[in-house]
Amino acid sequence: MTYSEPGRDPEPMSRRTAVAYALGLPLALLVLIFLPAGSLAWRPGWIFLGVLVLAFALSALLLARVNPVIYRARSRFQAGTKGWDKALLAFMLPAMVAVLPVAALDAGRFHDSLVPGWLVLLGYGAALAGIAVTAWAQAVNPFFEPGVRIQSERHQRVIDNGPYRFVRHPGYIAALWLFFGMALALGSFWALLPAAVAAALLVVRTTWEDRLLQAELDGYAEYARRVRYKLVPGIW
Repeated sequence: MTYSEPGRDPEPMSRRTAVAYALGLPLALLVLIFLPAGSLAWRPGWIFLGVLVLAFALSALLLARVNPVIYRARSRFQAGTKGWDKALLAFMLPAMVAVLPVAALDAGRFHDSLVPGWLVLLGYGAALAGIAVTAWAQAVNPFFEPGVRIQSERHQRVIDNGPYRFVRHPGYIAALWLFFGMALALGSFWALLPAAVAAALLVVRTTWEDRLLQAELDGYAEYARRVRYKLVPGIW
């Protein structure tokens, strides 16, 4: 397909919105972790918060250097986002967020779970791998938006480099690692429950989005024949 005019990227975030994101996300993490834990003295919560904020900050600095347009793409849900995707996200995002307060209640206040240290370390490894792979996918894919749609005004094309050489939806497998990794890193088995709900909904989203892309995005069906797996190489 040829285009007669250049693609039109989303409008940038305002300075006020950018500052709100930069300050609001760490503050939200503080509330979600320490309010359920019942104490600001919960040391594992501070370690977790420090590791996550540092990892996301490094990711943001990298993306600002190699693919700054991603901040426009991910600043808001754009016109044309599918209704079914908004409905899925209305359940998936709260389940994802619930991982933190459930873990804090369990491990920080009630101490119900006895998660061994090696599993906590595995959780940190999974969460950091999820952040890293998400950053990798966003670094090579300027069309990495928060909502599912065909970005015709941006002349969306198939991205097949970086992690997209191995699976068709690397950002989603990275999200799964992050869901379960956060629960274990905070030392909670109970938090695996909302993580599992979010993961199940994400698998549904992957299936529906892949079906849409094969039907409506030029070249994606051929790409799907070359890269056979949606999330897990050798499995699905």
